[in-house]
Amino acid sequence: MIDKIRTQEQYDAIMKMIEKFIQKATKLGGFHALSKQDEKELNRLTLLANDYEKKYMLPGAFQVSLNLIIQNRLAEMNITQSKLSEIINTTTSKISKILSGKQEPDAHFLKAIHEKLGIDGNLLLEAI
Repeated sequence: MIDKIRTQEQYDAIMKMIEKFIQKATKLGGFHALSKQDEKELNRLTLLANDYEKKYMLPGAFQVSLNLIIQNRLAEMNITQSKLSEIINTTTSKISKILSGKQEPDAHFLKAIHEKLGIDGNLLLEAI
């Protein structure tokens, strides 16, 4: 019995096994219809795949730039960079430089973006 996925080939094999359980559950009418043994094995395989994905597939895969995060929020709120400068009490030049990557964001900027735009602070920190 495998206790950890170490290669892409093992991951692919585990994913095929998971797919078989999904097909079986679909035929039976849902996951609740799986036997306790099948349910336990599916859970074990899913955890193995999840651990592998977190370690080898996700880092960087979903990393989003600060620019993209802020631009999306501005679009959602239908406001411009100029209006944002008023909201967070800074210059449009500073916003432009930060969003273009020409200047690193400072703590004041990140805190203001977090508070005024309602963007998760962890997301902001992960993006820089």
